[in-house]
Amino acid sequence: MGCGRQDRQLNTYDWLADVPGNTEETDLIEVQFKNTRKGYYHNVNNLELKKGDIVAVEASPGHDIGVVTLTGRLVNLQVKKANIKSPDDIRRVYRIAKQVDLDKYEEAKGREHGTMIQSRQIAKDLGLQMKIGDVEYQGDGNKAIFYYIADERVDFRQLIKVLAETFHVRIEMKQIGARQEAGRIGGTGPCGRELCCTTWMKSFISVSTNAARFQDISLNPQKLAGQCAKLKCCLNYEVDDYVEASRKLPSREVVLQTKDNDYFLFKTDILAGMITYSTDKNIPANLETITAKRAKEIIEMNKRGERPFSLQENDRTKKVEKLPIDLLAQESVTRFDKNKKKKNNKRNFNQESPAAKDNSNGNNANVKNERENVNGEQPARTNNNQHRNNRPKGDRPRNNRPYDNQPNANGRPNDRQPNGNRRPDNNRQQSGTPHNNAQPNGGKNQNDNQS
Repeated sequence: MGCGRQDRQLNTYDWLADVPGNTEETDLIEVQFKNTRKGYYHNVNNLELKKGDIVAVEASPGHDIGVVTLTGRLVNLQVKKANIKSPDDIRRVYRIAKQVDLDKYEEAKGREHGTMIQSRQIAKDLGLQMKIGDVEYQGDGNKAIFYYIADERVDFRQLIKVLAETFHVRIEMKQIGARQEAGRIGGTGPCGRELCCTTWMKSFISVSTNAARFQDISLNPQKLAGQCAKLKCCLNYEVDDYVEASRKLPSREVVLQTKDNDYFLFKTDILAGMITYSTDKNIPANLETITAKRAKEIIEMNKRGERPFSLQENDRTKKVEKLPIDLLAQESVTRFDKNKKKKNNKRNFNQESPAAKDNSNGNNANVKNERENVNGEQPARTNNNQHRNNRPKGDRPRNNRPYDNQPNANGRPNDRQPNGNRRPDNNRQQSGTPHNNAQPNGGKNQNDNQS
């Protein structure tokens, strides 16, 4: 029958439409109304009807307006599928809808949303535990069908009286389930297609969690529930195939024994017939995937007291998985920063000041002199003040000393030596080598001594 939706909900693809004489074998036609409501009628007036024609059909009371969705042989199959047994349930087609009929139809449809909102408030005021999900007016506006959802039995006799007095139409109450409501509203499932209850499914079979267990699906309520907040109907589609395929698999409790280890069942691909075993019962370790046939062979060997070398077909050779090699696993994240740091240090060394270079040269000269002293050679003269101070002070020339006898900032003579030490007083005897300005006779002049 095809499950693809073309223009309306619960569409049936007529694959016999181009067969000659298809419409002449039966006068039954299928007419669809709002959302998923359908009816079957006799074309007693032999009207030339085709899919998509708008017709006026018999109703109780008055008439209703619907769209022809199917003609020909397939209508008989649809009648059997709808479980219509009494011929009185099949009524007549009056005519193709006129403009007057369409105007009344559009006027009646315009009142449906306001009627639904107002009826919900009436049911709430009466304290009824029910939800009015949809309202459908008949084509001539003389009757209204209220679709409601309730978990328990509801006494809505008082509600019918209030609704009839409020809207002045004949009231019909129809209880629907959550799946029927989702089918009337419509939507898209997680598979990317329109809901099955909207496109082709009419009869709803109860779905249990056993269907998910047989298919080895995780029992996650958020993933197993559909838009109706019930278990998805598609869980029943393949459950029979999974049940039959699971009979060919060994028991989950059986432990496979080899000469190396004992293997426990880890996971199973039911349709493919592949089983994965692990050496640890709780975590995946040393996973081995074999066929169901090979697993049964090992079970028979264990019953005879035999243990194979491995789970694979070739007992003495185990398949070694080649793991990908990470070329950068042993490399440091900062491996390029070290080279950059060395380059910066070299650049800073080349940019040192001349004074720093002189100091470094002096230090190198001191090291060289120490090495010469060890070898018994005369140390070379350096620019340090230490060797200059060790020289007899009487030998120092005073001609080229511009800082001697120069007044300082206070106007006094400069008493500093070249090495930065204060010049000794003439009237005070210094320890060590006497200064050439100091007098050996306690500060007296030589002329005084002669006199």
